[in-house]
Amino acid sequence: EDPKHKLVLLRYTEGNYTNYMKGRTRFHQVDFSLEILNTSRQDRQLYEYLVSKGPEEEVLQIWLDVFEPVSDPRIQHLSWSMANGSCTITLNCTAERGDNISYSWVNQDLSTPGLCSSTGSILHLSYPLQNTSISCSCRASNPVSYQVVTFNSSGCSYKQDDSSSLTTEQLILVVLSVVLVIIFIMSIFWRKHRARKKQEHPPLAQATGVNTIYSQVQRVERRRSNPTEHPSCTTIYAAATGQPL
Repeated sequence: EDPKHKLVLLRYTEGNYTNYMKGRTRFHQVDFSLEILNTSRQDRQLYEYLVSKGPEEEVLQIWLDVFEPVSDPRIQHLSWSMANGSCTITLNCTAERGDNISYSWVNQDLSTPGLCSSTGSILHLSYPLQNTSISCSCRASNPVSYQVVTFNSSGCSYKQDDSSSLTTEQLILVVLSVVLVIIFIMSIFWRKHRARKKQEHPPLAQATGVNTIYSQVQRVERRRSNPTEHPSCTTIYAAATGQPL
């Protein structure tokens, strides 16, 4: 930012050179090239190459751009529809990492020339249903790298090479997880049901002792010898177990 201060990377004089950035740069004396090791975005700046010849100086300025390579792109299926015997699909091609990425679509199938030709990440694809196979490739590129991903369709369905659909192993894990959750919920409801039953029907109390019931029965006997005698009373003792009433 301050043009008055410059950082010298390397100085070469009469066959000898001094590298002021050892570990960061490497000088190749054969072709006078300077290699920056482990390049990062911080190395994106203006560099100067200065040659002194007596009282004259020749200055060459070089602007260095640094780009992160493009990662593997993915094709997203945005929409599809069928009408009048044709299938219309909208696709979006994106790469998560990379600088200054440009996108383009090309045909993989020579039998349908121009069907997939497009620039940009979005492709609006329309084709007759009688076409048995459609193959379009998306190219994501920048000045230092490129990656290609292919979209394949049969009829009016959606399928891509790097499809993000669940694999068999992932599907099994999902099913097992759902089953375990269902079993866990059922066990909770079963415990609550048993606890509610116990509250509604408590167990009968156990007998803790013997209770005695006294019953007095009056019996009248007729005696011929003494008709004026009062009727006698008989007492019955009965032992019973259980709660007294």
